[in-house]
Amino acid sequence: MDRMVLLLLCAAPVVRCFSSGLVTGSCVDMLPNHSGLSPQTDPAPFSVTTDHSNYTHGEEVKVHLQALGSKSFTGFLLQAREEGGQSPVGSFSLTTEAAQLLLCSQRPNSAVSHRSESVKMSIQAIWRADAKGDGKPIQFHASFVQSYKIFWVNVKSLALTFNNDSTGGSTSLPPDSTNSSNTTLPPPTTMAPNTKPPRNISSTECGVTKVCFSQPAHCDPAVSAGCYFMSALMLSSGAVHFEMTGPSDGYVSFGLSDDQLMGNDDIYICGIGSNGLVALQHAYSTGRTTPQAVPLGNVSEVRVSAQDGVISCSFTSMNSISTHRTSGFDKTYYLMLVHGPSRNGQIQHHRATFISAEKINIFKPQTLSKARWPHIMKAHGALMLIAWMTTGSLGMIVARYLKGVAKGQSLWGKDVWFLVHVAVMSVTTAATIIAFILSFSHVKGWSGGAHPVLGCLVMILSFFQPIMALLRCGPQHPLRFLFNWSHALNGFVIKTLAVAAIFTGLKLFDRTLDQWLMKVMGGFVGWEVLFYVLLDGHFKWKTNNEDTLDSKMISVDVLLMALFLLGNISFLVALLVGIGTS
Repeated sequence: MDRMVLLLLCAAPVVRCFSSGLVTGSCVDMLPNHSGLSPQTDPAPFSVTTDHSNYTHGEEVKVHLQALGSKSFTGFLLQAREEGGQSPVGSFSLTTEAAQLLLCSQRPNSAVSHRSESVKMSIQAIWRADAKGDGKPIQFHASFVQSYKIFWVNVKSLALTFNNDSTGGSTSLPPDSTNSSNTTLPPPTTMAPNTKPPRNISSTECGVTKVCFSQPAHCDPAVSAGCYFMSALMLSSGAVHFEMTGPSDGYVSFGLSDDQLMGNDDIYICGIGSNGLVALQHAYSTGRTTPQAVPLGNVSEVRVSAQDGVISCSFTSMNSISTHRTSGFDKTYYLMLVHGPSRNGQIQHHRATFISAEKINIFKPQTLSKARWPHIMKAHGALMLIAWMTTGSLGMIVARYLKGVAKGQSLWGKDVWFLVHVAVMSVTTAATIIAFILSFSHVKGWSGGAHPVLGCLVMILSFFQPIMALLRCGPQHPLRFLFNWSHALNGFVIKTLAVAAIFTGLKLFDRTLDQWLMKVMGGFVGWEVLFYVLLDGHFKWKTNNEDTLDSKMISVDVLLMALFLLGNISFLVALLVGIGTS
């Protein structure tokens, strides 16, 4: 027992030294020496980037350690080494109290590590090249510790080449972009000192030497000012030359993604900054929130312009593509092309999104087509429209206003109006259930913002509505009024939620610049409201004029219903066609 206590006391300082970042024993292999544990082998959810693509003797380079997406790290170790070498070179200085300098290979300040186990999303340090040296390419190596059992070793930056030109010539980031937590576009003069207007961006060589994606399909930005276009050309140096252009009063942007949904995407934004000039921004998105800015990294040959309402950017990037789940140029990704407004240099929600129908490999030139909604999701949207804008509306109108049309007529011992109401509302409930199953069987998850929430509420309340009707008391029961009010109120709530769900769903479907589907749906709702007002007015008039001939009243009811159904079906067909072609 005494030996065990002594062993624990001896081990305590070692445990504390790891959390304090004094990990000089890890200088060579970069391993955190967590007993019996091995580093992760999947791509690291962290990046090591610099604000220079080359260096000269004695020059300072900003190095940025960044967590991608929602991941964070508690510990880290950073060194600079000659490409292929094992010994540290140069020296570091600090810009944050969360880091400390270490002595590695008897070289003072040759490494940087954490000071505590606090959660970190990013760390910046400044590295100074040696005053003399062989001028070999330099790479920054880092290890990241997420938890005691989960860590990544030897995550590398792109290599910095030695520049014999004493004036430098490297590409620098603006001072405020390395720690930015939003997507405010900095002035382009600070982002790229040698920024020039882009060369003529066109669809020439699409599918031959470069990957192209455009909206409308196969448009040429050199010919049409209304063409949204991006391309990627793999260069022999291993870098990728990107182009993007399109009409916008704020920004155009493209992203590379593992799926066709927003979130965990590697993004480049070409937008108008607060000074009215165009700037290039690198960002990363997490979920359906505003993308978070990350260092521009190893980007060169930046060319930007804004002319006649068209924004354009072209640039060459040595940055590795990373979507958290996938990393590297040689992997496949979906392309997303968006545009939207900006305010004081801050990008706003995009007006339209164009997503490629298939994944692409940048190494393989091709021309992409825009993705279409899967048939199963189109069926979901069509069923919900039919259910709650046609059959559901008809069932509610019959129960509320048309009881007198077939007065005294019955079938199977039930009033005709009641049988019609039950039939169309049964169809409405069945269509809602089928639409609900189709959507969740396809998505297999929870995405789309408010739309799935509204859809679930509609489904739950629609399920209880017929149960409530089956358990109702008799017409002469003194508590019958409670059923009448609760049944009508629940129906009104379902209808309201269904209309809101359809609007939010059509917003996902509608990729048109003028939001055509949304406008048609607005007209559809307005048409229904108009006839509810007319029918309600006529209903009250009938109540106050009981001496008027029933045949005259019925004729007005029939006329109003005929007009209502004519307009209803017209709006319905227009929306179904729009969904079918989306």
